[in-house]
Order: sequence, then C-alpha cells, then structure tokens
Amino acid sequence: MKRKREGRRTRGLVALAAVVVVAAAFGIRPDGGEGNPAPAAVVETERTLAATVRRVVDGDTLDVLMEGREERVRLIGVDTPEVHGRVEPYGAEASAFTKKRLTGLDVRLELDVEERDRYGRLLAYVWVGDELFNETLVREGYAQVLTIPPNVKYAERFVALQQEAREAEVGLWGLHDEGDGDGTTDGAAAGGAAAGGGAIAPVNGDCGGLIKGNISSGGEKIYHVPGGQFYDRTSAEACFATPEEAEAAGYRRSKR
Repeated sequence: MKRKREGRRTRGLVALAAVVVVAAAFGIRPDGGEGNPAPAAVVETERTLAATVRRVVDGDTLDVLMEGREERVRLIGVDTPEVHGRVEPYGAEASAFTKKRLTGLDVRLELDVEERDRYGRLLAYVWVGDELFNETLVREGYAQVLTIPPNVKYAERFVALQQEAREAEVGLWGLHDEGDGDGTTDGAAAGGAAAGGGAIAPVNGDCGGLIKGNISSGGEKIYHVPGGQFYDRTSAEACFATPEEAEAAGYRRSKR
C-alpha cells in the first residue's frame, strides 16, 4: 500500500513539473495569479552586412568586398552631384570626400525594405563605427536628400539635416549663380533635386507620406499634404518634404 501511494505521489510531481514548464513557456503564473505574464524573449537582428570598401565610384556609390564577392553599393536616401557623363558642380568635391573617408575601411551595410535597385546595386546605409555616412554627406553639404519609398527609415533625419545645411549654405548649398547678384543659393547650380525646388522622386505615384506634387490637365501645379481630401487619390509627379519646397518649385497648395 505504501509503495502504491509513493508511486502515485511520484507521478503527480512529474505531472506538476510538466504543467509548470508549459506555463512558463506561455508566460502564465503557475499559481493562477493575475499578474502580468512574463515577457517573451525577443532577439532583434539588424539587417546588416560586414564589408570592406574597395573603391569609390562617386560620392554615393561604392564597390565593396563581402563574403568573398564584390558588390556595387548605392547609398540610400542621398544623391551627390554627378562626376560621370554630365558633370555637375560640386560632384568632384563630393566624390573626393567619400574616397578620403571610406576607401579601404571596414564598414557595416544596413539594409532597408528594398534591397536592390533596378540596376542590381545593393541599397544600403553605410555605418563607419557609430557614424551613419549617408547622414554625414547631407550634413556636410555633399549630398541632397533623395527619398525613394519604401526605403525611408532615416528620411526625416536626412530632411532635417538638409534644411540646416541649406540655411547655413554648407557645401553645394553655398553655390551661387554667377550674375544673379542677390546672394541667394542657386539650387539649379547644384544639380539633381534642387533644380526642382527640393523635389523628391515618387515611386509609382506614391510619396511615402511626403507632400505630393501634381500637375493638372490644365498645366497647373498643385501640391497635396497628407490628410488632405485628395491626397490618397492623387498620383504624384514630385514629392516634397515641406510646403516651402513645394512652393519654391512653383506648386500651390490644394484648396481641399
């Protein structure tokens, strides 16, 4: 009789232990209390790749070596003036800056939603230690913001830094049109997006939450802000970070 009771007791303890293990896995208190469940362990893995910069093609394009293969990388969210084909003012300076800063360095490439562009280039944010180099290019006036959804992780940061650089006339924002005599920054001299008053290229008519610029059938330029009556149904021909940039490009605000 005693052996039977000990056997039942042993089986009961094993069953109880199993219940406790299951309860712990689901964050349930074994005493049936109403406390908050234990939080599940979450391991966040950044989408980053280790690479070594082999060659700088221009201010915003690199050739890197990673995992034994060479990849061409296009920096996300920024656009430096051209140095190949149609050479643009300040392109040589931007290219030289990137070469000086990155050539031969070990870097981290952070990916966003879309990993490659239509040319097959890897799209990435380039980290040098704790420095986001894409951001440095904008801050120092070597690049303009070029937001192409869905890769918009740092877009707001870039736009804010660009505004600061423009106001301080840093780098390419300090270029002036010869003969205008008014001391204002000539965005067209810098090439790229500034020629359109700060316009950012839309993707399939979408601006990823930025201001949408549209040209009506009558040729009138109108911009629509998020939340506006016609914002969602408008197919954008240009995107803008601020109303001021839209108006500088000749767009007027939608009345609805």
